[in-house]
Amino acid sequence: MATPEQQIALYTATLNSPDNDEDALKNKEQALLKLGEVYRDTRKAQELATLIRSSRDFMSSIAKAKTAKIAGSELENVRRLHAHRPTSPSSLPLPSAPTLLHPVKTLIDLFSDIPDSLPLQIEVCKDNIEWSVQEKRIYLRQSLETRLVALYLDNKMYSEALALILVLLKELKRLDDKMVLVEVQLLESRVCHALRNLPKARAALTSARTSANAIYCPPLLQAALDMQSGILHAEEKDYKTAYSYFYETLEGYSSQEDPRAVLALKYMLLCKIMLNLTEDVHSIINGKVALRYAGSEVEAMKAIATAHQNRSLQEFETALATYPSELNNDPIIRSQLAALYDTLLEQNLVRIIEPFSRVEIERVAEIVKLPTAQVETKLSQMILDKAFHGILDQGAGCLIVFDEPPEDKTYDTTIDTLKQMEKVVESLYEKAAKLS
Repeated sequence: MATPEQQIALYTATLNSPDNDEDALKNKEQALLKLGEVYRDTRKAQELATLIRSSRDFMSSIAKAKTAKIAGSELENVRRLHAHRPTSPSSLPLPSAPTLLHPVKTLIDLFSDIPDSLPLQIEVCKDNIEWSVQEKRIYLRQSLETRLVALYLDNKMYSEALALILVLLKELKRLDDKMVLVEVQLLESRVCHALRNLPKARAALTSARTSANAIYCPPLLQAALDMQSGILHAEEKDYKTAYSYFYETLEGYSSQEDPRAVLALKYMLLCKIMLNLTEDVHSIINGKVALRYAGSEVEAMKAIATAHQNRSLQEFETALATYPSELNNDPIIRSQLAALYDTLLEQNLVRIIEPFSRVEIERVAEIVKLPTAQVETKLSQMILDKAFHGILDQGAGCLIVFDEPPEDKTYDTTIDTLKQMEKVVESLYEKAAKLS
């Protein structure tokens, strides 16, 4: 098998060949894409960027040749139809605009697998957007700008992403390009969610689904819509509905052999954990579909489920320490687990202090194996939230727990009295109306 250096030399030689007939152009295009893949596999981001910049003219000639070939084929079909069935010119079908996946778009996507290449990818994408404007390639520019929005989102450049989305939405609605419009509206929902603007994120997702209903929505795009729906429902603590959307997402990605299916499976397991249905987690993991994605991602969620089932803070922290990349790098998982950890901590603290009327805070911290300052802060928050009744004696370093105060029924009794008075007044009004 050839080494990467030998492959680079071979593909470069093919690209520098003077031949420009149809077969030669096809071989050059394949060599260009293969060379990009070699740079991706060898993590040579700068060389990939240089390749994209230096091969623009060639990529433009390939696209124009394909356009001419497809358009010529369409026109030939029209001529044949006209020859066999004479009709008025206005009734003849018009040649459709060829839909081409431009090599530059394919090459830019190769950056995704190169670590720490996001800033360079943004720079290359901007350069090629300027080039597509000069070449008057409208659809290529829109495709690259959509890709740039996704890159801005990954790089947490939310203001730039929203500004570009606003421009794209106006243009796409005018051109009535529903497919790209759905992608941009979905990206808008994701950006708004990252900014914690949930109402606007829901509105953008609703617009995306409305646009998707008017066209054939490819499976991967439909799965992405379902994923975003599940995420937003999970943010609203509606884990049951979120689970159903994540299940649809898993099926969609699995049918297309997409690696993002494991992410949908993680979110499914997360919903079951948040619903306190940890027994279901093990049955899902052992299911036929989930077995295909067995690995550290699934094991991490299994460890969290076990810790939650045992109500063990120590096991929970051990899981977080054992699987940092699987649990802490995903903002969706991280935010939900933070809430789960907080709930678990409260349950443990209530269970520990329940037998006492006075207990040292340091002793409570020793039992839960957390810093004293953190435990003191949490107990103070719980007192304010009325999780239990008590006060902190910071001078003595103690928590004083009070008995549950008797319920004051004055408010409920007053409300009931007012309701009865209202009935009496209404009855008197009806009787007075009859007398008059």
